[in-house]
Amino acid sequence: MIGNPPQQSDKLDHETVFLEDMGIGDRWFSPWRDISADDVAEFAVLTGDNDPLHSDDALRSPFGEPIAHGLLGLSVLAGLSSKHPNAATLALVGISDWQFESPIFFGDRVQVCTEVEQIQQHGRRSGRVTWIRQLINQNGKVVQRGRFVTLVATRLRARHPSGRDRSKSLPAR
Repeated sequence: MIGNPPQQSDKLDHETVFLEDMGIGDRWFSPWRDISADDVAEFAVLTGDNDPLHSDDALRSPFGEPIAHGLLGLSVLAGLSSKHPNAATLALVGISDWQFESPIFFGDRVQVCTEVEQIQQHGRRSGRVTWIRQLINQNGKVVQRGRFVTLVATRLRARHPSGRDRSKSLPAR
């Protein structure tokens, strides 16, 4: 359990958050998302993972009912956190220390808590941000957690997306 949820960052979700806008400890919460049996079935078709744990055959499993794929939970987390915050992300460079703490059952509601853990400059136009991300169910229980590492643009990069001078015209052919 995460206990009392921490306060959400004052930064608005819809505003683009650049490297300079971030501080250690900033947090955001995503909206809630329901995990349905259809989501699990479609994920199984997409990935080819048809383990009986994810179907009605799971009634004889240690969980006593079907559960969602762990990687479906991770994928939902990635999607929910992509706009909460709406960071000026250039690339995902790593996922580490990922833990599947508890199963996600059909019908569970989940949301993501994202916190800035570390910021390192990465050249003049971007930074390497380490985020702690937690997937939390409707009961306040953390079902998955770990770290994402991304490159985030600075405002300078947003103003000058490439090193080329776009004001020069190309020679006629």
